[in-house]
Amino acid sequence: MARQLRAEQTRATIITAAADLFDRHGYESTSLSDIVAHAKVTKGALYFHFAAKEDLAHAILELQARAARQLVADVESRGCSSLESLMRTTFGIARLAVDDPVPRAGLRLATADVVVRAPLRHPFNESLDFATRKFTGAVREADVHSDLDVGAVAHSLVCFFVGTRIAGRSLEPVGRLPRRVAEMWHLVIRGLVPVHRRPRYVTLATQLERESRTA
Repeated sequence: MARQLRAEQTRATIITAAADLFDRHGYESTSLSDIVAHAKVTKGALYFHFAAKEDLAHAILELQARAARQLVADVESRGCSSLESLMRTTFGIARLAVDDPVPRAGLRLATADVVVRAPLRHPFNESLDFATRKFTGAVREADVHSDLDVGAVAHSLVCFFVGTRIAGRSLEPVGRLPRRVAEMWHLVIRGLVPVHRRPRYVTLATQLERESRTA
């Protein structure tokens, strides 16, 4: 039992170290030797858990997917409107990226030349399906304009969110991501939400940004 626990701890250490390097330097620029040095483990320990760098990347993407699914489940258990659920989820993902190098690296790996192996789905496809479902619900609930092109808007939102993180990586600290997500939502709300419903969601975006910064 103690040996198994040590093995699990070593595996977690390697994953965290790899995630930190993948996020800071990129997947292609990070070698297994870099990961061994950063994790302070032997090459034998790394190869015991991961046969190749691609296996490490896939493990990070799996952990990111698990965290995102748990976040969605937690949000949807609140019984929020569709638009509020979507907003809370984007802020939650931003908070995960601020707090944890693994989901932060997962977002960067999703934009790299890393093959996502079945049954895991590409995180952008997961996000697109979720956003499409929530915007469809928001149309039904009259929280957005009825003539909305749901597919186009969902695709634009995912690109907006991912682009915000990619640009921010080079321009500012990751801790500013919740503020940028709030700015994104203020623009989206102005464009999509009927005037009489905007105050509720503008207030919510401000509240979620504040909660994300103080969490």
